[in-house]
Amino acid sequence: MALVRSDGASGPGHSGSEQIRSEVAWACRILADEGYSDLTLGHVSARDPERPDHMWIKRRGVSLVEVTPADVIEFEIDADLRGASDEMHLEAVLHTEVYRRRKDVGAVVHGHPPYATAFGATDADLLHLTHDAVMFDRGLAVFDGSPDLITEPQQGSDVAEALGDNSAVLLRNHGVLVAHRNIPWMVLAAATLERSVMLQSIASTFGTPRPITARQVEELHRHKYNDGLVEEYWQAWIRDMKRRGLDFDMEPSR
Repeated sequence: MALVRSDGASGPGHSGSEQIRSEVAWACRILADEGYSDLTLGHVSARDPERPDHMWIKRRGVSLVEVTPADVIEFEIDADLRGASDEMHLEAVLHTEVYRRRKDVGAVVHGHPPYATAFGATDADLLHLTHDAVMFDRGLAVFDGSPDLITEPQQGSDVAEALGDNSAVLLRNHGVLVAHRNIPWMVLAAATLERSVMLQSIASTFGTPRPITARQVEELHRHKYNDGLVEEYWQAWIRDMKRRGLDFDMEPSR
């Protein structure tokens, strides 16, 4: 049975709901600031670490930049989305199907950042030109299916299949989906994807791109992308949001 709530209620013994709702809300605001803002479109979710068959997702009808913990709703991953409330995003199957296929994924975002979305409408490949691009040491996956809204379980399953074991998939002529082990990792991957493509676009206007060697990619990836640094980046993002007054109506994070 689906559990969809926006009132902050949680199941018996579920002490972590406030924290995860707060983290999803922070992720929404950070990603809005990193180029994912698009009216009320785009959605962030996280798998419940205490109950891995449940997820928490931004509700429909609010923009990423204004999401509060109260706007994060709960849903049972294996439940029928046709029984969800009107607050559920139409493309929520992108989240449920990725979680069903990838037990290692703890957070997902689907959005339409301008550079990565435009990049996904071409036949270009991501080049390892910068430290940002190095995060995607295995490159980017591509979903070549219909550019329509992804609303049916089979469509969501096809996207999850295209994602494979990667952390990001370009939805051809549509947008992107980024999935990672937890919220800070997902936010970093999503923001870094947009920055990587933007820098590649800029570099190609100056001359012939000169990628980093495969050996250097491996070394840089190992040194720059680890749990300690990702947590450091996450906390720096939150401090920056607070300094700029973008923490309105937010609960404390961690």
